[in-house]
Amino acid sequence: MEENKKLMERYWDKLTSEDLWETIINASLVTSIKIVLILLASWIAVRLGKKFIKKMFLIRMRSPLNHSERRQRTISRLLQSVISYVVYFSAIIGILSSLNIKVAGLLAGAGIVGLAVGFGAQSLVKDVITGFFIIFEDQFGVGDYIKINGAEGTVVEIGLRTTKINGGTGEQFIIPNGAIGEVVNYSVNNSKVFIDLQMTTDADYEKAEAVINKYLETLPEKHKELITAPVFLGVQNVKGTEVTIRIVAETLPQQQYGVARIIRRDVTKLFEEHSIPMAHPKMMFYDKGEGRSE
Repeated sequence: MEENKKLMERYWDKLTSEDLWETIINASLVTSIKIVLILLASWIAVRLGKKFIKKMFLIRMRSPLNHSERRQRTISRLLQSVISYVVYFSAIIGILSSLNIKVAGLLAGAGIVGLAVGFGAQSLVKDVITGFFIIFEDQFGVGDYIKINGAEGTVVEIGLRTTKINGGTGEQFIIPNGAIGEVVNYSVNNSKVFIDLQMTTDADYEKAEAVINKYLETLPEKHKELITAPVFLGVQNVKGTEVTIRIVAETLPQQQYGVARIIRRDVTKLFEEHSIPMAHPKMMFYDKGEGRSE
């Protein structure tokens, strides 16, 4: 009994000794400083790395030899994401080492667990592989207007796992790359737009054609988004008292809608100035009682 009492007193003396707690406090302080320094260095490294990547790709996009600004922008976003993952993962490893945790054993165990999980994560692997080929083959890039699986809008981010698209009314579509099937890219080639206008059958067609052609010749100087001067195709359809005439314009990608609105507005105004009647919807009322015998 006396021996047990002495043993407990000895352990208590060790636990309450100043040397032990001074060592613990000093070790905790050093570890805390190390962790803070690691986090600070990681944050600085990510900031500097992203700035360097942005500047490097900005110079490449301004170069006259650059023919794929959209591709450069896409790769720039991807590299910025990759550098964040790599630096912060390294920071986590450094923090664990500072806490005297055996990182090698932890990574070995994580590898075994990852292998087991990998058999059930085939969709994740498919997403990553598909994302790699999307970027490698330059199927679409950040800033492109595309349509995927019913989602239509502007690409804002392409990652190795998902693609993000902003819709026309503010919604954002997040699509796993492995689920991407048919892609319609509206931003690769020049756009074409057909502009239909209606005039009455008794209008002076030759006068209308001359006015339109003279107007269309002036457009390329005013609107840089036009590739060539729009072309007046002539009569497309005749229905009742209406004649449909058509104009076709070729523009830079995704600029056709604005050009079409301008042409409709200007041609309508020109027709009014030259007294060329345009067709308008008409309403006819019939009196059922007309001609009825009393």
